[in-house]
Amino acid sequence: MATDKNQAAPSAEIAAPSVHDQLVSSRIRQRIKAAGVRFHANDNIAAFIKEGELEQLQAEVQSKLAAVLESLVIDVESDHNTQDTAKRVAKMYLNEVFKGRYQAAPPVTEFPNIERLNELMIVGPITVRSACSHHLCPIMGKVWVGVMPNEHSNLIGLSKYARLLEWIMSRPQIQEEAVSQAADLLMQKLQPDGLAIVMEADHFCMHWRGVKDVESKMINSVMRGSFLRDANLRREFLALISQRQRG
Repeated sequence: MATDKNQAAPSAEIAAPSVHDQLVSSRIRQRIKAAGVRFHANDNIAAFIKEGELEQLQAEVQSKLAAVLESLVIDVESDHNTQDTAKRVAKMYLNEVFKGRYQAAPPVTEFPNIERLNELMIVGPITVRSACSHHLCPIMGKVWVGVMPNEHSNLIGLSKYARLLEWIMSRPQIQEEAVSQAADLLMQKLQPDGLAIVMEADHFCMHWRGVKDVESKMINSVMRGSFLRDANLRREFLALISQRQRG
């Protein structure tokens, strides 16, 4: 049978890309959005990353960083100093600097407060490292933690404070939000009567760019529970860490 010349030939359907054809970042993002979960720079997304995908994500980040270097007109083919820069930076971001986004919380053993301790405990200074969300420049500082336990509180080892803080700080952060996140996490783990956190840090986005002021530091605090209600307790904590800073 002859075909009507005026009849349009059936158009070939364009198949949607399969899940395996998508970038791994797209697959992870789709899972997060389907769950209705926030994924800001300082959020942890480890629950949405499947086995083997972190390595795939590192390869994707490496490819895109190579494109950034190309756009900066850097000859990565001939320049021996930058031939592996994209690979190194991708590995650093996912496994070190921003690992708090992609790895689950570190295991922390909690012990009951058998002796019913109810006196002020201070841990610090704990050295912390992060990168600001605005420019991805380093943030380097120290954190002090004050805890007022009660008979129902959980106790954790001193090193665990450092591990939990590192997990929070190893993400693109804003200092004010980082301290609040740390307070939420420690309140959840310890269930104390009160919690206080003070952070003092250098921000390299002020050292390297803009005003280039190398002396400025940022200090902020979060007070919860009895530290918020009891001015004397708050003064005692701040006085003790002030003595430690001067010493």
